[in-house]
Amino acid sequence: MYRVFTDYGANLPAELVRKHGIRVIPLRYEMDGEPFAEYNLATDEFDGETFYARMRDGATVRTSMTNIAEFADAFQPVLEAGEDVLYVGMSSGISGTNHAACLAAEELRESFPDRKVIVIDTRAASLGEGIPALRAAELRDDGQSLEKAAETAQALCDNMCQYFTVADLKYLQRGGRVSALTAKVGGILNIKPILQGDEEGHIIINSKVRGERRAYESLAKIYDTLCSDRSAMIGVAHADNPAGVQTLLEKLRAVGFTGETLTVCYEPVTGSHVGPGAVAFFFPGIHR
Repeated sequence: MYRVFTDYGANLPAELVRKHGIRVIPLRYEMDGEPFAEYNLATDEFDGETFYARMRDGATVRTSMTNIAEFADAFQPVLEAGEDVLYVGMSSGISGTNHAACLAAEELRESFPDRKVIVIDTRAASLGEGIPALRAAELRDDGQSLEKAAETAQALCDNMCQYFTVADLKYLQRGGRVSALTAKVGGILNIKPILQGDEEGHIIINSKVRGERRAYESLAKIYDTLCSDRSAMIGVAHADNPAGVQTLLEKLRAVGFTGETLTVCYEPVTGSHVGPGAVAFFFPGIHR
């Protein structure tokens, strides 16, 4: 028997977390210097509308990685109960959280030599992380082995395309993704960057267009070029922008997307870096 872990960055809806018994490691953040009360992802939905409204009003959000002790405290009771651990976690290209999980796993393997602790670096965040974690949990529920679940999750990560656009460049500028000059000029000219997660899990600029409509058209063209299965489920995350989601889905349907959609509001840790109005989508591709 084994347990599937992920973290808040996986952005999975509470009902799916409960249904599949996924263990979720908290990620920390504060708004205007005040630590946010931790919400239980297994029981509580994140109030994204309020959170992003405060960001639009000027609130500043700071995030911090989960440390080694927090991972050890989460994993150890499972190992003591005679079960193994599969952690499907946030990209090492954007956070030190994955490295902390690896260090905790190394220590625990020494203390529990008969148990297995597998850490998967999804090289993604939001549903690019959540979909592989969900698939691993589904396989566990179906009686598949730890090795099969880990192999399948890793294969999904290897071909998970992750693209997004943002409403305001200043949040990317705060995180060092673009320069202050680029953010200022982009705002004046209504420049919308198309960003992607690269092979190593870093966030990079793919291209730039003028206007929101062209941004969604560009995302749909990327899907049309890279998608490996137009009937496969895609994930869509938005930072309080349901209208943008609807426009994106219309563009995707126009280029042949026929599958189901898992749509979520960006959780606070990742969402604070992309900013209010961002829209991202995640789909299986011929390559990342």
